[in-house]
Amino acid sequence: MRSALLAAAGVGPFFRLELFDRPLPPDWQPAQHLIRAGLAEPAASTAKRLGTREMRVAASILHLGIAARLWSPVLGCALLAGVVPDLTSLAVSSKPSIRLGLAGPAGWRGGSPTDLAGPAGWRGGSPTDLAELIRRVVAGPLAGFASALPVRLANGLLRGNSASAMAGALGEVVRARPDLGTAAATLAAVLMRTPDLAGGGGLAGSGLAFRRRSCCLYYRVPGAVLCGDCCFDRPPTAGG
Repeated sequence: MRSALLAAAGVGPFFRLELFDRPLPPDWQPAQHLIRAGLAEPAASTAKRLGTREMRVAASILHLGIAARLWSPVLGCALLAGVVPDLTSLAVSSKPSIRLGLAGPAGWRGGSPTDLAGPAGWRGGSPTDLAELIRRVVAGPLAGFASALPVRLANGLLRGNSASAMAGALGEVVRARPDLGTAAATLAAVLMRTPDLAGGGGLAGSGLAFRRRSCCLYYRVPGAVLCGDCCFDRPPTAGG
């Protein structure tokens, strides 16, 4: 599992899961602790960074970023090594922005690549079996983070954020490894039929071209434009 996580981390920063011994370093905590405390502070920080006073916009962009950080390492491990990491010990830091990691068992030195003990995971089989493993691993934490947002967002928006993050992560893997394009497209098609993503958007043809059926609201950020997979062809008029 460690070699799979290291391979995934090589794709890009969103694909990296920090590995820690216990106790966790300062500014890190179990994900469940942050979920119980709520995401009001990270959402406020997101709003400040974006320059918006609309908390609904900030909450959506925060959720989209968390979804990308969850999907990316899991999909990276799945495509590059055929394994799915166990996120039971998921740890999170919200300073200066959301980062994710895994807390190892007592006595495990997370920083040493030669350790025998380390994060657990499962080996996938068919694309359907692999997709179900991935869905189960990502769905729980992502639902928890969504419930901790300081404002309520429509289920369709949340599903679109998740689907967009999934398709975007697979696209990053394929840019790094073009030979995995067919496997990535097959996995994306299966994942889009799962209950957590169904209705979130659609894939064009046999590739990874994706278009949402909802908007993440980024266009409402001052100076922003539509995202590449937005459901709109042009920004809605004021009040839309």
